[in-house]
Amino acid sequence: MILKPKLLKGRHVRLEPVTPEHRDELRAAVDCDPESWEIMSVNGCGEGFGDWWGALQGETERGERIGYVIRRISDKRVVGTTSLRNIRKLDRGVEIGSTFLHPDVRSGPVNPESKRLLLAQAFDAGAIRVEFLIDERNARSQAAVMKLGADREGSLRNHRVTWTGHVRDTVVLSICDFDWPAVRDRLDFRLREYAEVA
Repeated sequence: MILKPKLLKGRHVRLEPVTPEHRDELRAAVDCDPESWEIMSVNGCGEGFGDWWGALQGETERGERIGYVIRRISDKRVVGTTSLRNIRKLDRGVEIGSTFLHPDVRSGPVNPESKRLLLAQAFDAGAIRVEFLIDERNARSQAAVMKLGADREGSLRNHRVTWTGHVRDTVVLSICDFDWPAVRDRLDFRLREYAEVA
């Protein structure tokens, strides 16, 4: 499995590999909704943005993560970020995570199309497993990933410590290569419905 940063384009969004030139646009998109940031490992809101940006850049430079900005095509506005993380070439596995969407776009086609693009990139590169690791308190994200067609595998107790010091339990969900055709068809159907409404 070989995953490399590349531009991913759908009908509603473009996922652009993060570069230093994206810093200001990305800050404008994610520097909001402090309550949502409280369950993250690193705070990207307010004074925390610099640390969050530095962590993103460091993981990208070390090849541990491919970070993307999510740009809405209709108005060319950066509306969030997402990543391919914990890339395990030998095991042919990867995590989709570190996703933050501006509250304006949390319902609609942005999230499902972003996930559709990342899943296709991973499985086209030879992945046999894509996983999602979500704070147990984050019911909204769990519901969104389940709606994709992922299977909930269980919880990792006392798995991570958030930037607030909270010791979190992490819910593990996955989509495997044999699940992908049905998941892809379901996502394509959902995205067609959004296109018909637009």
